[in-house]
Amino acid sequence: MQANLVNFIHLLRSHDVRVSPAESLDAMQVAAKLGYSDRRRLRDGLGMALAKTAEEEAMYLACFDRYFSQSLAGSESDAFSESPEDPGETIESETQAAGPEVRESQATDLLQAASRTDEGLAELLNSSLMQSLIDGDRNELSLSLSQAADSVGLGQMTLFTQRGQFTRRMLDAMGEEQIRAAVIRLEQAESPALNALQGYRDLLRQLVRDHVEREYLLHADGRNQQFMEDILRKTRLSNIESQYLQRVTQLVRKMARKLASRHARKRRTYKRGQLHMPRTLRKGVANDGVMFQTYWRRVRKDKPQILAVCDVSGSVAAYAKFLLLFLYSLQDVLPRVRSFAFSSHLGEVSNLFVEHDMEKAIEMINWRYGGATDYGRSLLDFSALAMDDINSNTTVIILGDARNNHGDPQLEVMRSIYQRARQVIWLNPESRRSWGTGDSDMPRYQSACHFAAECNSLQQLERIVDQLMRSTQ
Repeated sequence: MQANLVNFIHLLRSHDVRVSPAESLDAMQVAAKLGYSDRRRLRDGLGMALAKTAEEEAMYLACFDRYFSQSLAGSESDAFSESPEDPGETIESETQAAGPEVRESQATDLLQAASRTDEGLAELLNSSLMQSLIDGDRNELSLSLSQAADSVGLGQMTLFTQRGQFTRRMLDAMGEEQIRAAVIRLEQAESPALNALQGYRDLLRQLVRDHVEREYLLHADGRNQQFMEDILRKTRLSNIESQYLQRVTQLVRKMARKLASRHARKRRTYKRGQLHMPRTLRKGVANDGVMFQTYWRRVRKDKPQILAVCDVSGSVAAYAKFLLLFLYSLQDVLPRVRSFAFSSHLGEVSNLFVEHDMEKAIEMINWRYGGATDYGRSLLDFSALAMDDINSNTTVIILGDARNNHGDPQLEVMRSIYQRARQVIWLNPESRRSWGTGDSDMPRYQSACHFAAECNSLQQLERIVDQLMRSTQ
């Protein structure tokens, strides 16, 4: 059951339920204390250790019901088995359905008679696998299936087309090869026990196939989602079709939450201000009351400011909606982000992100600021709106292709921003080979940036923003 619990935790992680190693150990202690006899009590106890938000709790409950509903079915003492069927009747009916119409007692008699002249068959009938099949012991069969699945790494199956491969591996691990060899011998001898043994063989194969399919379906949703997200993260934003917008939206929000939790603001305590006497005295108890270490009440929070400027002109239209989506998500989790949008002119859009939902905000931004590109005028607008707020604690991010329609680039404004800010970062969706070609002023703007990089996929965007936030802490 401990192995089942570990596999269950892997299932939760594949469905975006964050479970740390420490929480995994807590879950094992909970299971050891509560036991597995009461399903509801175990579900509630594990939920307190593993689910941390309302969303995670809903996913946890769904995964728990799906995972443990198929664990050790048939044990009378196991509360996970809710089927009223008698195990022997179930196996007998399945045996009759799998093979010819031979009653179980008759099949056993025929096999016992054939085993008197076949030592291999006699050894097979004495094996635990055949005894479980003949006796209809669902509990033993479930244990055998679980052990075989662990031995062949069934939990690593990722594609539906791998069913046959893992089914064969599990059958070999359970000893089905002995049954096949015995069937061949009985067939060659034209034994009347052939149909009986074939029935048990077919039953075993069906049980294994069902187990493999259930295991795949159990993990399929999470793994397919992870596979699709991995593809979308690496795909150029201009190539992502509109039907994937909702999925990309969820992915961007997940990325923003992960970045926000990874780079949460740190609290710094300074050795000045009002003395924190209770804490100082408690720390001095170990030194007979001598206050070697003092603690102060004054606490200051780091508040780095990020100014994000996004080009929404036609030349970057395929990228702009995703960049604005990312800015919207950052605005939600990092309150010190101010967002600006521009094409022929520039304006602050932070209030739109606050007052409207994502789709409405992006629509209004494109309507207000879309059009032909004029980086020079937009930089002047940015200077008028935000230059006085830029200081050594400010990071400026510019998202655009730097194609200025051969206008005045206003490099002196960029240099002023460069001199005032802690960092100026330019993320260009075009390939580096295109920088400086045609009406691109990217090489000139690059001279007034601390960092400039090609950025045309969500994976690149996440990596760069992650590095940015590390440097601003």
